[in-house]
Amino acid sequence: MHDLVIRGGTIVDGTGAPAYTGDVAIDGDRLSQIGGKAGPGRREVGAEGRLVTPGWVDVHTHYDGQATWDPVLAPSSWHGATTIVFGNCGVGFAPVRRQHHQALIDLMEGVEDIPGIVLSEGLRWDWESFPDYLDVLERLPRTIDVAAQIAHHPLRVYVMGERAINREMATAEDIAAMGRLTEQALKAGAVGFTTSRTDQHKTLAGALVPGRYAEHEELIAIGQAMGRAGRGAFGMLSDFDDEAAEFRWLRQVAQDSGRPVWFLLTDRSYDPQRWRRLMDGVRAARADGLPLSAQVAGRPVGLTLGLGTSLNPFALREAFAEVARLPAAAMLARLRDPAMRALILSQEASPHLLEVLPPLSRQIATRWDRMYLLGDPPDYEPPPERSIAALAAKAGTTPDAYCYDYLTGGDGGRMIYFPITNYVHGDLEVVREMVEDPHTLLGLSDGGAHCGVICDASLNTSMLTHWVRDRARGPRLALEFVVRRQTSETAAFFGFHDRGRLAPGLKADVNVIDFERLRLHAPEVIFDLPAGGRRLVQQVDGYEMTICSGVPIFEKGQETGAKPGRLVRSRD
Repeated sequence: MHDLVIRGGTIVDGTGAPAYTGDVAIDGDRLSQIGGKAGPGRREVGAEGRLVTPGWVDVHTHYDGQATWDPVLAPSSWHGATTIVFGNCGVGFAPVRRQHHQALIDLMEGVEDIPGIVLSEGLRWDWESFPDYLDVLERLPRTIDVAAQIAHHPLRVYVMGERAINREMATAEDIAAMGRLTEQALKAGAVGFTTSRTDQHKTLAGALVPGRYAEHEELIAIGQAMGRAGRGAFGMLSDFDDEAAEFRWLRQVAQDSGRPVWFLLTDRSYDPQRWRRLMDGVRAARADGLPLSAQVAGRPVGLTLGLGTSLNPFALREAFAEVARLPAAAMLARLRDPAMRALILSQEASPHLLEVLPPLSRQIATRWDRMYLLGDPPDYEPPPERSIAALAAKAGTTPDAYCYDYLTGGDGGRMIYFPITNYVHGDLEVVREMVEDPHTLLGLSDGGAHCGVICDASLNTSMLTHWVRDRARGPRLALEFVVRRQTSETAAFFGFHDRGRLAPGLKADVNVIDFERLRLHAPEVIFDLPAGGRRLVQQVDGYEMTICSGVPIFEKGQETGAKPGRLVRSRD
């Protein structure tokens, strides 16, 4: 008798093969039968008319701190993720010396918008080395599986101290030490190394991150350490100031290490052809036998703007900034006062506030034609007629007045969507090209990050709802293709060969999904982080059951309380 049988579902096995109907049987933490008619089970779940897929493998999150205290890691786990990877963008919390605790908190707050007070309250710092950090992660009972990468910025600070914070050049001894520590981390179980080379990433004080201008020799040496360890993937985010130079050292890392190498790729308005040039570089590397990929997002990277979020179109106006300090109910009442409304609408963005607010805020201008009503369910490919500019013109008012009245209406929880990247042309055709390219990796959900302004941890769900079922502004994507992209492909890239597919003997991570009822809700602000910290989350309907290691962890959207999750360590 099987432990659990899922009866009569539409099996989408994660390989890209056509879907078919049959049973899925589970014994212990392993899949024992896929398809056909399974024998009886101690528990049987009817799945007729439901999709049965592998659990999602989300390879780009920022739960580095939260994973040390929070066993559930929502909203990623709400959206069917059964394995997540953090340590992205070169930021993290290990290795670390006691005197640099605050520096790493400030760095994470500045780069990923995770409130410093939350991290100060939540982090216990009962580790120094990266292997110690992995041991701490392993000890916490948890709902889903987690995996960690060693991040460049904390590594550099650990080796170089203030010299790294001041972005000084590493000595030969420094580079050798970073290589040794990277190799140690990978052999202890880190699944990769990441770095960041962009002006968009700054500390809380506005300084560039420690590894922003690291010499190519430093990164190549770390790649060589990965080759010695024989484990992990090398990832980075870059402005590609000198595209040829960046590709030279990336190719060198790929050649020396023999490990998968990836960089983040988005479509940017200041250079709409940039992403095509960078993909040409990827294809050239692949033609030379080098394992280089671009990691892409399945929707725009965009800001969620509301009265309760970190930013909104009026946050840069002096009068609004004063009112924003009030408790939520008092703030809303004050904003509805006609005199305050007139005052705020009469102002422009303050140069002083532009300087002191986080870097993402500087991308918000009076581009009312690029701001859209988000709606419920949210629309991540909004047409031009849903822009604030178009709606204001139709209503015979100014865009800022229309936006102000919309945000202060209802219960004050309405949201505006402001795509930052991947929406240069006002649709998602470029994103479709990126996702369909065989040399890209699907990622960039950023779960756990940008707590007050972005909520993209629902990306796995929107890949199904938008791209497979609902898209009306262009071609859709095949169900089997989308499932493969966020299961077997992401798992295999990081060496997780025991998951990502529905096949006998593999780990029993499974989603049972009511595809027709699958529905994203609008993001909402909650205050459940340590010290009452704020974050955006996004509820979802339609996940009938999520199973990790053979154990149901969510049923009809409700936690079961089971904690079968564990730390996933790299393997030879």
